[in-house]
Amino acid sequence: MSSQPTAGPAVELRGITKRFGDVVANDAIDLDVGSGSVHALLGENGSGKTTLMSILYGLYDEDDGSVLVEGTEREFDSPRDAIEAGVGMIHQHFQLVDTMTVLQNIVLGHEPTARGRVDTARAKERITEICDRYDFDIDNHLDTRISKLDMGTRQRVEIVKSLYRGAEILILDEPTAVLTPQEVDRLFDLMAELRRQGTSLIFITHKLSEAMEIADEITVLRDGSRVGTVPATETTTEELARMMVGREVMFEYEQRDATTGEPVLEVDELEVRNERGLPAVRGASFDLRDGEILGIAGVQGNGQSELVEVITGLRSADSGTVRFRGEDVTGSSRREAIDNGIAFIPEDRHEEGLVLEYDLTKNSLLGFQTLPPLSDNGLIGWEQVEKHAESIIETFDVRPPDRTKEASALSGGNQQKFVVGRELSHDPALLVASHPTRGVDIGSIEFIHQQLLEMRAEGLPILLVSSKLEEVQKLADRIAVMYEGEIVDIVAPDSVSETDLGLLMTGSSSDGRARTRQETVYE
Repeated sequence: MSSQPTAGPAVELRGITKRFGDVVANDAIDLDVGSGSVHALLGENGSGKTTLMSILYGLYDEDDGSVLVEGTEREFDSPRDAIEAGVGMIHQHFQLVDTMTVLQNIVLGHEPTARGRVDTARAKERITEICDRYDFDIDNHLDTRISKLDMGTRQRVEIVKSLYRGAEILILDEPTAVLTPQEVDRLFDLMAELRRQGTSLIFITHKLSEAMEIADEITVLRDGSRVGTVPATETTTEELARMMVGREVMFEYEQRDATTGEPVLEVDELEVRNERGLPAVRGASFDLRDGEILGIAGVQGNGQSELVEVITGLRSADSGTVRFRGEDVTGSSRREAIDNGIAFIPEDRHEEGLVLEYDLTKNSLLGFQTLPPLSDNGLIGWEQVEKHAESIIETFDVRPPDRTKEASALSGGNQQKFVVGRELSHDPALLVASHPTRGVDIGSIEFIHQQLLEMRAEGLPILLVSSKLEEVQKLADRIAVMYEGEIVDIVAPDSVSETDLGLLMTGSSSDGRARTRQETVYE
């Protein structure tokens, strides 16, 4: 973390108000971002962070208030207006064209021309100047297609693209969400260099420790209002959490010894191909025991999704076996998996967990429409379904507490709590939780974690898939690390550091540390 900057504000937001119908997303918010500083923006889902930054980037018009950039009042009708004023934004989901090269993505829409043609030499020269100035390394990949790059490199391409367009103020929206710990360290080094050379950065994150590490000042939003702004050197993660959710938040969970019960789920030499017919899971073998949380850690795209889909009946395996309580269920359908009591929290709640245009009553029925007491001989009992939806809403603190609301009207955290509640409401025999807290705020994370731990204490076996190493280390009794479709190691959480796990996730291991196979964990 750097010392507090002394220059005047690069950005001044004054009384910013934005309404969507009856919902006030931003309520008279003031925000100052110092020149050459890193300013973290924290808040729960639905607190107004993205809306506020979308106004600064020209995606939304404010209903009230004013935007000043470098002391000049601005009215941005589009992102192009913001870019011309020196404001760039790095979105959480990268805005890159996978089939185009790095060079083509960087200059897209801003191509230098000579004699009516794109001047590639001049574009490369400008990009090289940027890379040399800020110590980027992507100038060696200019002719590489985006689809061939890892997530950290793609992110650097996005940053260079903004700098190429003249950005002096950068908004980074949840930039560490898809990165390994090593890539996060590298990103923070890049942010520090950008700051040192005068770039002002607004860092949207839900990870309090990251805000404390990299930011000069931290602003917290709650329910569309600004709670306060504090210097990072004068606050704590506990205080920031209180500001975010309005109450104390539990950060540490009681540790316990790993269970030694009998295996419930056994995966043996599983081989699975992806949609393109390429190997996605390669000889994966592990077991899961009663009352245990087994974490599957790995960088996104290393076979976790395909593994989960086979276990939950959504994909066929090429070879190998999956046994559930001694029965071979390798070729089971999703309906058969549900009938066997295998509950599933999918990684994408919008695509796989909810029908956004359905109300919560109908969404509470998804997957369970053939099971009593919601259904009797093929006939749905809507009175029972309504009570079921209301029970999920009450038990899992879903807000607003209205079963007639469409799922699309809920914040991400409340959508996720509803999905978790639905899957746990039928007394499952096994829970597969794939990225259960992705994109949700700290209050919802704490709530979902507590639900998982309570179910584990009641004896429920849980397969937890997550790219969040902190989450896996806190919750799991054992951790299986996947890399390029293989289970490269299975370790006890207290036997490895986050750095060790990050190295395993990228196909490496720390010097001198022996790899520990799953059978040695219980010795």
